Amino acid sequence: MHFKSVALVGRHQDTGLDAPLRSLIDTLHGAGCKVIIEAATARNTGITEHPTADWAQIGESADLAVIMGGDGTMLGAARELAHYEVPLVGINHGRLGFITDIPLQNATDAISSVLEGNYEIEERSLLWGQVLRGEETLFSGVALNDVVINRAGRGGMIELHVELDGAFMHSQRADGLIVATPTGSTAYALSANGPILDTRLNALVLVPVAPQTLSNRPIVIPDSGLLSITITALGRVESGASVHFDMQTWSDCQPGDRIEVRRAQDRVQFIHPRGYSFFSTLRRKLHWNLMPQVSDEVE
Repeated sequence: MHFKSVALVGRHQDTGLDAPLRSLIDTLHGAGCKVIIEAATARNTGITEHPTADWAQIGESADLAVIMGGDGTMLGAARELAHYEVPLVGINHGRLGFITDIPLQNATDAISSVLEGNYEIEERSLLWGQVLRGEETLFSGVALNDVVINRAGRGGMIELHVELDGAFMHSQRADGLIVATPTGSTAYALSANGPILDTRLNALVLVPVAPQTLSNRPIVIPDSGLLSITITALGRVESGASVHFDMQTWSDCQPGDRIEVRRAQDRVQFIHPRGYSFFSTLRRKLHWNLMPQVSDEVE
């Protein structure tokens, strides 16, 4: 895979993003790459001396997209570019950064190595879902991390009826329910005590949020089926429920509304510098194995 045309996408809220982006542009030009700046990134950083493009134009013309920001920036880029099969590489200019895995201080060396062909390709699954009221589709979208159904505002618990491929799984009363991909298993699902899924698994995890009954536990299911989640009751008459597709929200759910979720047809391609390890990322981000070394010497 040769990267002749490279798009740059940055997190708009970050101050000081222009300097590392300009440094990266110099590296890309030095390697003979054409550089395209995502339009909103150009406006918010003041980097307007290079060609700019919207998402569709990037999808049609770029061989690689470099995302500089946090995981939220990567989520948005993945949803926009997955259909075009543009591979993504993430530079962490955010906080935790599970999917923007290249530290900012290593960006120049890492990108140079990738351009020289020293990289690995990893595919990640997306979710597609829709909110239905009867036969009417109220909202639909894709998500890389998760689809989350939860109570709105100060309303009480919501009641959910869950089916997989038409087979009844369970009903539950809870603050919400998370349907996460392996990528999303280290996001909201992890904070709700869900398991971490290896990103190579073809699976989804359902994680209840503050369930009324403690026997409602997370469950891992194949990603080949169709999940159907019906809101059967709300905690209060005046309250509602909302559905979040990563950062996209439909906030007017009512009893009887049905949320269908399945694996999306498109997949996201991530580019990692050679030597990348998902478990190394977990150890670093979650501070595993930080206990003091025990000496083998006998006192």
